[in-house]
Amino acid sequence: MGEHDTVRVRLRAALRADDPWSALHALKTDRPDRLAAAAEELYRSDTDRAAFGRCLTWLLSTLGEPGDTVLLRLFAESALPADDRRDLLRTTVARGLRLPADLLRTYADDAPASDAEAVRAGHPPAPELVDAMGLSGDPSFAPRLGALLSDPAAPRGRAALALGRLGAREWTVPIAGRLSEATGLDHTAFAVALELMGDPAAVPHLLRWLAESGEERVYDVHHALVRLTGRDPLLPERPSRTEYAAAVRAAWADGRTARAPVVVGGLVVDSEARARFSVDGGAGRIRVAFDPPSPGSSWPRWDRSLTFDRKPLYRVGSSCGTCELGLRLLDWPDEEATRIAARMRGRLAALDRLDTALFLEWSPVLGELETGHYHALLLDLPLERVTEPARSWWYRRVANRAEEDGDDSEYDDRPEEHWPGVAHFQLTTPVPGGRVPRTYGALLPSQPPEALDPGTVARHAAAMAAGEWPAAMVLGWIDDRYVEARHEERWLVGAVLDGHHRLTAYAAAGIPARVLFLARTGDGTDGGLEGLEEVAAAYGCRA
Repeated sequence: MGEHDTVRVRLRAALRADDPWSALHALKTDRPDRLAAAAEELYRSDTDRAAFGRCLTWLLSTLGEPGDTVLLRLFAESALPADDRRDLLRTTVARGLRLPADLLRTYADDAPASDAEAVRAGHPPAPELVDAMGLSGDPSFAPRLGALLSDPAAPRGRAALALGRLGAREWTVPIAGRLSEATGLDHTAFAVALELMGDPAAVPHLLRWLAESGEERVYDVHHALVRLTGRDPLLPERPSRTEYAAAVRAAWADGRTARAPVVVGGLVVDSEARARFSVDGGAGRIRVAFDPPSPGSSWPRWDRSLTFDRKPLYRVGSSCGTCELGLRLLDWPDEEATRIAARMRGRLAALDRLDTALFLEWSPVLGELETGHYHALLLDLPLERVTEPARSWWYRRVANRAEEDGDDSEYDDRPEEHWPGVAHFQLTTPVPGGRVPRTYGALLPSQPPEALDPGTVARHAAAMAAGEWPAAMVLGWIDDRYVEARHEERWLVGAVLDGHHRLTAYAAAGIPARVLFLARTGDGTDGGLEGLEEVAAAYGCRA
């Protein structure tokens, strides 16, 4: 039996397993090109497609370029049944693939018969077709998409996003002018579409609508104004919805859109280990930002990433309170990010207390952060360097949940599914909590671990042995979740801005690591201040 036949037999066995999804996942250790070829062969069988079509399209969507090639080839076959082509189109959209414009036009006319009849009768096209038009890169779809904006029966939000993806700026003003007609997720989609356009022509319309809109719509308008103008005014730290809306309107009431000089202020040094400050008009070079909306998703704002100069470093995931927190390495930042953090290195070399002079000295660097209110904690954290997924708290929390439930049958996840994709530092034990049973802690690198210089690590180790306490600087936050509405879970999460060599030396020596932890608060993360209080009580520097 040849290798192709072996892969096909294994694939067919996985499809017939009691748990086909887990069996298919296990198959992905095979060569993706051979697995994609076997999936295509089975899909072309009427019998196998009828029984396993959804499983096969899902598998193809996980195989990277080989799977994408097969998906595009299968969708181009007009002889396939309508439901199968619809499934293929949804899958290609979810993958963000670009389909030829002529193929999409043909599909609209003769693919699912009911959809074609609806389109010919003047009814709007299916949402996945609207998404595909936006991904096509073909501006000739813009008039057809624009016509959907005024149709209450159409997927108007998705049409606006499709226009945004096409960069069809002739529709900027019509989208902005219709914000008052849109509600709920459509309103968010219209605002995000304007952000995708990047067209300042929307700004006057946004300012007018901000003064008139209801409280529930203010966030979308403010977010779009910040993205389009670069001006990011400071708002109250923990406002009610009414206070937030009033503060946003007041910040933009004079129509000023030009960026003002950054102001680092509101400095309060509470103790030698705790301080607070604010950044008004921050450059935002280091921030957590929303990702562009995922094609095919009904949520215009969902995933977020920690970014350096708008380049994503880690995917943070959604802020959904019942979803699980999980970070995933995307790319390493440019060297400029390291140079920014290095400007604080002088005082970090032997940091044993926080004081006013320190923050005044660091003001130019702190101004590179995102606008907001910050707490600074000087901590001595017991850290270990973890290189194996099964040793990571990202996975071990699963076992903790199973123990709480008294049944581990639901928790058969694989360690690598939770792994952030890179060796990192973590608390040796979770922080015991009050309201939330435990706080996990993970500090992730902002430069490749393999790039660390052993000589520098050894130099820091010698300094520590001599009684010195060089500090690392970490930008992070407290993240509270109620996973699946069953498990209260809290994380101390941070990205190491400076001090990778020092943390490595601390972890190797098995002594607590001196860390200056900067946490942005007041952005809607429940429990943030409570979690910081617990961490400070457990690990606050007492030198």
